[in-house]
Amino acid sequence: MAYFSSSDPCLLAQHHAMLAWQSAQRLEVDLVGARKACKLDGEDFTWPERKISPEQYLKLLQYLARQSHSKDTSFILGQHMLPGHYGSASQALLYAQTLRQALRILVQFRTSLCPLLTPRLKEENGQVILYWMDHWGAPEMLPFLVEMHMTAVTAMCRWLSEQRLPWRYCFNRSRAQHIEQHQVHLGRDLRFNCYLDAMMIPAEYLDVPWPRANAVSADVAIKQATTAALNQPPAQSIIPQLYDYLALNLRCAPSLEKAAQHFDCSIATFKRHLARHGTHFQAELDQVRTHMALYLFHFQEMDNEGVAAYLGFHDATNFRRSFKRWTGQTPSLLRLALE
Repeated sequence: MAYFSSSDPCLLAQHHAMLAWQSAQRLEVDLVGARKACKLDGEDFTWPERKISPEQYLKLLQYLARQSHSKDTSFILGQHMLPGHYGSASQALLYAQTLRQALRILVQFRTSLCPLLTPRLKEENGQVILYWMDHWGAPEMLPFLVEMHMTAVTAMCRWLSEQRLPWRYCFNRSRAQHIEQHQVHLGRDLRFNCYLDAMMIPAEYLDVPWPRANAVSADVAIKQATTAALNQPPAQSIIPQLYDYLALNLRCAPSLEKAAQHFDCSIATFKRHLARHGTHFQAELDQVRTHMALYLFHFQEMDNEGVAAYLGFHDATNFRRSFKRWTGQTPSLLRLALE
């Protein structure tokens, strides 16, 4: 099973990082300092096959956020992010026929379209939720990245659908200090302290035809992007793969030992892989449990007893105690945050 670390050169410099570099130039950020921070310079973005590491791209964004002296840098970067110029995957997005197809393309070709965060998609009971997760282990940059990616999807959908879609935004943090930027770029339906970074929309918007759609061009681009992904391993870290494994085996009492075996490495090596991404097994397991609990509460309308039983707890009291340890809040408070 192939996966990369954040220090591996696996991202094309001429894609996302080049947009950030061009933004640094427009904002008149000190490029000498930027070169020192991410060990890149302008020439790196002139080579078609030049690859950089996620760590370098993250450091460039971090430097840009710190030096731009602007409260809306993340939102400005997001405005120019999608569909982007990332090969066939971007072409597929550009010609998407509906919101459903666009979101599926975003998820399918996520390593090209949004390499720093992992988008995940669920639809149930007339609602759609697109939620974002850290891909490389950069928790200090997560609020910035979430704002950037949510803005990217919002702006892209507004452009391709020629209307402002009624997204609801949920954030896994306390209320932002400067809420005005969120309201300008995203809207006013904002929820904080949700333990999930997500965008929600009624399912009725999924299949409304988009005026810029081109079914033939979209189909050709999807096939080309699929072929390209098969010919070259995607730039994926161990974190989303572990999430998928835990979600699939959540009711089978997943353990550190079983996970290490699944990833074909010793427990010590597996721990080191996770540590490089700033995490550990229990934190990842607790996150998956929390997300599943929120899903069962919100979409399946289960009560504490039902969720406790699903997750393998002996009773609701133990579940509530664990849930508060995972999130710092009681299940009832988080249910209200997502309503």
